[in-house]
Amino acid sequence: VISANPPMLIFSPVNRGKDASKKDTLLNIEETKEVVINIVNYEMVQQMSLSSADYPRGVNEFEKAGFTMLESEKIKPFRVKEAPVQFECIVKDIIHIAPNGGAGNLIICEIVKMHFNKNILTPKNRIDPYKIDLVARAGGNFYSRAQTGYFEIAKPFAALGIGFENLPKEILNSEILSGNDLGKLASVEVLPKEEEIKDFKNNIKSDINSHELAKAYLEKDEIMKAWLVLL
Repeated sequence: VISANPPMLIFSPVNRGKDASKKDTLLNIEETKEVVINIVNYEMVQQMSLSSADYPRGVNEFEKAGFTMLESEKIKPFRVKEAPVQFECIVKDIIHIAPNGGAGNLIICEIVKMHFNKNILTPKNRIDPYKIDLVARAGGNFYSRAQTGYFEIAKPFAALGIGFENLPKEILNSEILSGNDLGKLASVEVLPKEEEIKDFKNNIKSDINSHELAKAYLEKDEIMKAWLVLL
């Protein structure tokens, strides 16, 4: 995704390494100036891999991979019914990086219609990252299943964090707290008040190093408690 308004996507099919010829995907796009981008999840990854084989031009890869051809509503190319999300797109530009084998061809396209499988949506009609169960190409024969690696970071839009420059030197130079830990500490808008610090320390008695205890709180995203320990 390179733009939200207008909604724009970009991808880059490469020339064949053995003879620098164009792959069918690129040839079809050059011919029609339209493309469907189908999002791949774990349930269909083996079929997707099969469809990526270098079959001769004219072979129906939907049939080879066992995918169902679904008519698009705005453009001519078919959609993959099994894909949890399908984007119908108009190609706005094609940038050929080089004529060499392995060279990329940037396809810049605008979404004209989006389709979402209702089974991947939350009650608020947002995509549930666990239900969609996406996969990503890693390199060689390796792929990554995104579902197992998700974590959340609160976006710093509602409040402006104090920033690293306002962290006390003994915290900034800590040998225990990592860059991620410091990032969490620097994301707060205001520091705890003196009364809060006193009340907290009166109720918490620990022989653990304050930085180690703060780190434990930060691992649980209890950022203000970490600050109360450190101040």
